[in-house]
Amino acid sequence: MHRAKLEGAFCYLECMADITELTEMRKAYSRSVGVRVTTNDFFFRAMALAAADYPLMAAQVIDGDPDHLQISPSIGVGFAVAAPQGLVVPVIQDIQSKSLPQIARESDALLHKARSNTLALDDFANANVVLTGLGMYGVHSFFAIAQPGTSGILSIGNIVDTIVPTGEGFVVRKQMSVCLAADYRVVDEFYAAGFLRKVVGHLEHPRFLLDVEA
Repeated sequence: MHRAKLEGAFCYLECMADITELTEMRKAYSRSVGVRVTTNDFFFRAMALAAADYPLMAAQVIDGDPDHLQISPSIGVGFAVAAPQGLVVPVIQDIQSKSLPQIARESDALLHKARSNTLALDDFANANVVLTGLGMYGVHSFFAIAQPGTSGILSIGNIVDTIVPTGEGFVVRKQMSVCLAADYRVVDEFYAAGFLRKVVGHLEHPRFLLDVEA
């Protein structure tokens, strides 16, 4: 991480995502497919679809030369796990071709391997963009450090009941902070903002994430 801070040039962006519909449908959807699908799994799927539209988010700097970028033909989404042996980042490989239930099964298997210290070297390979969250600690928002070889990292906070004005009064919506730290050697702030907005858009319209095709 120290190397990433020394070599990278990061820009930082934050959006608020309204995940009211996602939280309302998640448990029913999990029952319908017979798999426990978490909020993080929706994030993984949203990141995969957004990276397909913004392929530079699957690129990395080669040999420290910002003019030499290599775009991966497949998308790997890593996720930070506070394991007994320390922070680890297993990776869901080729995620662009996987359905939400497939992603949920694989992320759960990787999580259990991380917590039991049985991850293999291949489980860490080919991360393009990473997700991390501290909502379980009551953290509202934060910016994380993207590991070397990745184009950026999304950090999410806790879900907050928020009073939102409407034309006829006020409603309570479930919102959460979604922050992106993106490597400026790979993408500029406009490109990073487009990716972040696409991720948030998918989360706010989660039924689109149920489709198999990316």
